[in-house]
Amino acid sequence: MQIPATLLPAFAESFGGRPRLFRAPGRVNLIGEHTDYTGGLVMPAAIDFSTWVAAGRREDRTIRAISEGFPGTLEFSLDRTPKCQGNWTDYVAGVAATLEAAGHRLRGANLLIHGEVPVGSGLSSSAAIEVATALALLKNSDLFLEPLQFALLCQRAENDFVGMRCGIMDQFISCFGRQDHALMLDCRSLTHRAVRLPAEASLVICNTMVRHELASTEYNRRREDCEAAARIIGPLRDLTLETLERRAADLPEPVRKRCRHVVTENVRVLQAAASLEESDIKAFGRYMDESHRSLRDDYEVSCRELDIMTELAGRLPGVYGSRMTGGGFGGCTISLVESGHVEDFVNQVASGYAIETGLTPKVYVCRAQDGAREVSLLECAVT
Repeated sequence: MQIPATLLPAFAESFGGRPRLFRAPGRVNLIGEHTDYTGGLVMPAAIDFSTWVAAGRREDRTIRAISEGFPGTLEFSLDRTPKCQGNWTDYVAGVAATLEAAGHRLRGANLLIHGEVPVGSGLSSSAAIEVATALALLKNSDLFLEPLQFALLCQRAENDFVGMRCGIMDQFISCFGRQDHALMLDCRSLTHRAVRLPAEASLVICNTMVRHELASTEYNRRREDCEAAARIIGPLRDLTLETLERRAADLPEPVRKRCRHVVTENVRVLQAAASLEESDIKAFGRYMDESHRSLRDDYEVSCRELDIMTELAGRLPGVYGSRMTGGGFGGCTISLVESGHVEDFVNQVASGYAIETGLTPKVYVCRAQDGAREVSLLECAVT
């Protein structure tokens, strides 16, 4: 385990003393997009980009937090409900306030936050900071929560305090991630099973370097569309495509298209999990490609840059499948690439995307990682 080189010196300079260290990973969703908030099926993997929190105990009930990546200082008393500021501090304050409201009395803490997860990329930097912060605050207070309860409280913080109506997937995988595996998660029952990823293929994430302003508002609007449909024809999780087609006349456009994506995406997740368990990587890649087309045409959360990136990937040798990942309107794609072709893939996608868009993408070759935990200094190397 490697810790960021600046973390310990920066904590000592800002607060003094030697902190405890906590990390929580970001995630990439391999398939099952925009289904979690309708109780559907998803298949994320935790990745080797983390948010780190260095935490030191205070004698009072004050939370003081600073970030290495963003300006500003958060400081508030746990005896008062903090206010939203519209920046990174909301994730820290929201988690603390949510834990307190749930009856978990916290000690004061000094927190230094170091983020490796690219912000605005669709790799869930928000869940990583929530989970790492919550873990630090609970351990700092000698409190313990079961991982599922922990994930649900972090989701509640983002829903109710931050105002982003996300489903459970991001916080769940940040807590439950497993090395070299994806998780097939049922977001209604919250049951899950680990699915081993093929050793001969790599997860390659391509950051388009764009994040369109409509992302957050359109995300909530898509959720409203799904809720409207559920009031008319029942829970989307329970629908088959045949039932949806029979009830299509009861739904206005574009709600009908949104439902078609959700229903077919849930089927694709089941098919994709089966294909991995049968070592049929080519079939898994086809389901990834189908997922992107559905997100583009029915759910309408893709954008020109994401489409260009997936089209470029699809032309290259050794690529099993490629799709947008995350909320959409920019951010990242995920491609499953035969390991021997990864270097060529990275070079050709980067140069092709730059020619098409004038933008220089960031490309990350990742592996699936374990979920959040405290990190002992004895097991660490400093990078």
